[in-house]
Amino acid sequence: MITVTEAAAARIGELLERDGKLESHGLRMKVVGGGCSGLQYELSFDDQLGELDTQIEAGGARVVVDEKSALYLAGSTLDFVDSLQESGFKIENPNANNTCGCGQSFAA
Repeated sequence: MITVTEAAAARIGELLERDGKLESHGLRMKVVGGGCSGLQYELSFDDQLGELDTQIEAGGARVVVDEKSALYLAGSTLDFVDSLQESGFKIENPNANNTCGCGQSFAA
């Protein structure tokens, strides 16, 4: 479904450990309406697991995706980039037909 790179898993773990939530929370990946291309990614830390959620374990970190978002995120890769030009989570989504210049919104 979704591939989580080692860099992304490590960063998720660092952030959750810093806040004392490593054991109780995971990173929720969600697709919501909005942005200049129609859909946008929403990332947040969540301690809830819904009945229809999918949970992915990678490098000691958990990533949670709801059923509706999973349709848009299937085959995607979650990475973390930290360079001089950019820093943050990056989603490579093969389902995106069109993406915004900022990389935060897409059309499917």
